Formats: sequence, C-alpha cells, structure tokens
Amino acid sequence: MAAIVPSLVLFGLMVLFLGLGTWIFAGLILVGASSLWFALDFPWVRIGSIATRVISSSAVSWELAAIPVFIWMGDIIFRTDISQRLFRGLSPLVSRVPGGLLHTNILGCTVFAAISGSSTATTATVGRITIPQLQSRGYDMGLAAGSLAGAGSFGLLIPPSIAMIVYGVLANVSIADLFAAGILPGLMMGLLYSGYIALRATIDPTRAPRQAEKSGFREILKGLRDLFPIFALMFVVLGSIYSGLATPSEAAAVGVLGAVVITVITGQFSLAMMQESLMSSIRVSAMILILIAASAFLSSAIAYMQIPAQITDGISALSLPPWGVLVILAVLYIVLGMFLDGTSMTVMTVPIAVPLIVQAGYDPLWFGVYLVVMIEMSALTPPVGLNLYILQGLTGASMGTTVRQAAPFFGLLLIGTVLLAIFPSIALFLPSLL
Repeated sequence: MAAIVPSLVLFGLMVLFLGLGTWIFAGLILVGASSLWFALDFPWVRIGSIATRVISSSAVSWELAAIPVFIWMGDIIFRTDISQRLFRGLSPLVSRVPGGLLHTNILGCTVFAAISGSSTATTATVGRITIPQLQSRGYDMGLAAGSLAGAGSFGLLIPPSIAMIVYGVLANVSIADLFAAGILPGLMMGLLYSGYIALRATIDPTRAPRQAEKSGFREILKGLRDLFPIFALMFVVLGSIYSGLATPSEAAAVGVLGAVVITVITGQFSLAMMQESLMSSIRVSAMILILIAASAFLSSAIAYMQIPAQITDGISALSLPPWGVLVILAVLYIVLGMFLDGTSMTVMTVPIAVPLIVQAGYDPLWFGVYLVVMIEMSALTPPVGLNLYILQGLTGASMGTTVRQAAPFFGLLLIGTVLLAIFPSIALFLPSLL
C-alpha cells in the first residue's frame, strides 16, 4: 500500500494545479516540486538544486535546436501562396477520381505537412484555400470539413514533425529514425481517408459532383510546375538527413534557407514578412521548449519517487498481454486528448509510458509513431481539439456539427492505430533500411 502513495500524491497534485487553470509548464514544475516535498520530504533547497540542474541541462540539447528552426521554416511557407499552388497543382491529378477535389484536402495536407511539421498550421493553411473552393463547386461540406480535420493532423506524423522531435528527445530515440518511421503510417492514413471519400462519393455522387475542369496531360504538367517548389523543399530537407549530409537540426537550417529562396524566386520575399515569421516562431518555440524543460524536471521527480517502476510492477502483476498495455494507454491518451494539447500529453506521459512499452516487448521507436497517431486523435476530440476550432472558424458551423463531421475520420484513425499495432513493420520497415 505504501508503494502507491507517491503515485496518488502526484496524481492529486496534477489534478489540483492543472484543474485550477495553471499554465501547463508552471503546473508541471509545481507538481514536481510539491511531490518531492510531500512524498519524499525533500528540503526546498535540494528541490531547487534538482530543478536548476535538470532544467538547465535539458535546455541545451542539440536535438532541440531543430524545433524552432523547423517552426520558422513552416511559418515562412505559411505566409506565401504555397497552399494556392498546392490546390492548383493537385486538382488535375484528382479531378477524375471518385470524390474529385475532396482528395485535395488529403493530398494537400500530406504534402504541406512535410514542410510544416505542425497540425494546426497544416489545417489552417490548406483549409483557407480548399474550403471556399469546394463550397463554391457544390461539394458536401460535411465530408470536406471532416476530411480536412483528419488530414490536417498529418502535420504531426509526416516528417519533419515537431511532435516526433519532442518524443525523440524525451525518450532518447533517434529523430532521423522517427522521421523515417512516420512516412509509411502517414501514407497509410492518407489512403484510408481517400478510400473513405471515394466510397462515400460512389455511394452518393451528389456529395462530390463531377466537374468540367480540364485534367489532360497539359494541365497535369502545369500543375506539376506549381508543385515543384514544394517537392524541391521536401527533397532538400529530407534528402540532407537521409543522405547523411546533415543532422535533423542542420537540415532544419537548410530548410529555412530553401524556404527563403522560394519566397525570393516567387517574388514574395520582404523583410516585414521575415520579421513577422521570426517573431511568431519565437513565441511558438518558447512555448514548446519551456514545456520540455518543465517536463524534464517532472520526469526527474517521478524517477526519484520510483513511480515508473511502481506502475510497471503493478501492470505486470495484472499479467496483461502486450496488447492489453496498448489498450490501456490508448484509452488514457483518448481521455487526455479531450483536455490537453499534443505536446503537453507527450511531455507528461512519456516518462511513464516508455518503460511500460519496453517491458511489454515493444520497440520505443515504434511506440513514438503509435503515440503520435494517438495525439492526432486529440486534435479531433472536444473540448480542446484545435483542428475542430480551426474548422469551425473556416466553415462557420457549430461545434456540434464540426465534431459530427470529423467523427468518421476519428474512427479511421482508430483503425489506423489497430493496423499499426498488428503490423508494426509499417512503421519499422523504412528505419530498418537506414
């Protein structure tokens, strides 16, 4: 019984501080410090010493340098007409497929995710272009909004992914391997979404009316010209990583240079735009990095209290099969996703979840992809699902309507998670080739 006291203290303090609306990073620090004081009777001087040492050491990790730089690259692209080029370039490729231009949501988010790394940026950028276009052409707005809600979350899964960088740093897993591991699962989810759209459009053709737009060879070539800058940037960033020429952090800097070159070539460069993108990136990066630093201190406190070992021993005593551990974690993440954003979920749970997964016999590299897919679900669950709020603003629909529109794609994410658990090679195949 005494063994569960520290866990109960930690849980109670977390409910208290986060329930009071404390900023997440401050709440994590307060929970860690108070837990050491209440559960282990550490003096405040020692707690301060631990906090100073852990937070300062966690803030100087070279891998973390990739986060603000990739965010800056994505923000530069966000302020260009790339999303318009995406729609023009993809339209001739999908206009004859059942579902027509609805597939531009899926393909557009998949491509933009590879140069953004952010779920919200992907949803907002692609949605600003596709939603008005699809609405004016008579497409079913429920299917359009739902597909955008689901595909917008690809910003977390398709590399370069900020969520994967955060997980890699916390779990001590190769970020380059995580990037490779996310490619096939991301494409699998894209195929599931497009297959669902094609099926719905085949059953009820009025959801995706046939268009008279040309999609001949000339139009396809013209579309590929619009897509060339995007694919060039993807090739430069990912190619520099997997060729061994650059680390993820160095590749992020190459990506920023490539994004600037694109803005110059397309005539969209300005010092004002660069200043705005830099300031926006600093704000977002500061939020993520301070969460990581606070999480490092909380993880240290959890280790002092031996909570991971206690939870691991407790679940082991239940004699659950490996898939049972996955189900427990899936339920946990779905519940947490209703109240927390993806970054907060990651930094709060990785110190406990990874030891459980390793003991159950799963690869922590594979679990990184599993975790990101679970986090994708949080973008579609009220009341904190950020993609839902973005779509509500784009479509003007009520939150209840937006949730119903996104529900089928939440179900497809669940199916993707099951496939990933049954066939882990979907995530592990490409890293095995590196």
